[in-house]
Amino acid sequence: MITPTTRTADAGATSARHLYITRHGEATADESGLTPGGRAQAALLGERLRGTPFAAIHHGPLPRAEQTATLISDALDGNAPLIRSAPAGDYLPYIPRTEELPPETADATLERLARFPDAEREEGPALAAEALSRFTGPVPGHTPRHELLVTHNFLTAWLVRAALDAPPARWLGLNHGNAALTVIRYTPGRPAALVLYNDMGHLPEALRWTGFPPGLRT
Repeated sequence: MITPTTRTADAGATSARHLYITRHGEATADESGLTPGGRAQAALLGERLRGTPFAAIHHGPLPRAEQTATLISDALDGNAPLIRSAPAGDYLPYIPRTEELPPETADATLERLARFPDAEREEGPALAAEALSRFTGPVPGHTPRHELLVTHNFLTAWLVRAALDAPPARWLGLNHGNAALTVIRYTPGRPAALVLYNDMGHLPEALRWTGFPPGLRT
């Protein structure tokens, strides 16, 4: 017999969310789409993820993210819906204050961020908050959920920073290669777990590290 107390407990049940995050494949110089290498990167990531029971594939609205998501979806053997989402897009998630940055680099960092388009700077914090609400944390119900997020470098850094409970300004300095894989697990009652970060094991050497600052490649 199901009592009202049981129904109340079930209504509040939550399960783990496995969030798979990738940056779009290598983009053309005008960022209107993917290079041949970028298309290959996306297809190879799709092959790596084949068999994962995705409930959804979220992607940003820009062509390079949408094309990457479509190519990954084509390589999968499931029927996860492709969901276009503004919070999955390309924007500055947080503009730090001078005192949040190392004194020797603060001015140069803020000057660099000021060169981004006004929309990316002004709308970014609200979109970043919506991304945290929409894509992170445990999910309702008794069934774990697997979701793929095809996005950009900045949002990837923001979500990793949040998972590690690091200060807001620490999204700066986190970089992600094109079509590399990051996985975060959100388990009820536990801190978020960073399972993988910037993993390129599915890419051949020639397709690794694109989109990554040259001085930080290993």
